[in-house]
Formats: sequence, C-alpha cells, structure tokens
Amino acid sequence: MQKDTILHQQRVTRQRTILLEELRKVSTHPTADELYHMVRQRLPRISLGTVYRNLDLLAEQGAICRIESAGVSKRFDGNIRPHQHARCQNCGRVLDIMLPVPVPNPRDIILPGFVITAVRLEFDGLCDACCPQPTCGRGD
Repeated sequence: MQKDTILHQQRVTRQRTILLEELRKVSTHPTADELYHMVRQRLPRISLGTVYRNLDLLAEQGAICRIESAGVSKRFDGNIRPHQHARCQNCGRVLDIMLPVPVPNPRDIILPGFVITAVRLEFDGLCDACCPQPTCGRGD
C-alpha cells in the first residue's frame, strides 16, 4: 500500500506524515520513545502521546508494523513488505529477514476452543555486537 493511500484513509496531518517518513528512513525498528526523539528534530513541539497515538493508528491501518514480544518494548517497522524478524536476546536489536521463512497457514492449525487468526514468526538469538565469535551460541 502506498503512503498516500494509507494517509488518506484518515485525515492527513503533518505530524503523521513526518512520523511515517522518519520511520521509513531507518531500519533499526525504533521504539516509540526513540521515534519521538527522531521526530522532534523536525517537530520540536510534538508530544510523546501524539507519537504513540499516531503509531497505533498507522499500525492499525497497516501502514507500519508493530513488533511486540512479551516483556520487551514495542518496536515499529516502516517496512510492510512480507518478512520476519530476528531479535537479539541481549540488547534487543531487531533485524529484518527479507527472504521470508515459510510460515504455517493458520487455517491448517486446529486447536479446540480457539480460532487462530494469524501467525507471526520471530527468531531469537545474539547479534554480532553481543556475540562476536563466529561459533557463539551455535554449540560448535
């Protein structure tokens, strides 16, 4: 979906446009707080609440991806093409896996008393900065 199409589903605001532009400039999967500091370079008077509200709205519209895992801060991804993520268990860094790994079809999973509507596949490990040795964590 193109940025213009996404932004026209709701009233276009300068704040929302700049927030989306700043998020799409980076591949670091920032938290709302990190994005708030980035956006303040262009919009010094923007509030943290406005950033949170607009990120939630953009995620609900499918303009961005919200990356959530239990016990860690939400991160946001401006790349909405199909892909998975790898998260460093030590520092929290999130990397894109652009060659998508096959994900099970939710309709193929039968769980009595439960309807599965989506599948999210995320990999945990250690990034190069946290584990610089080539065999770190691989059991070699």
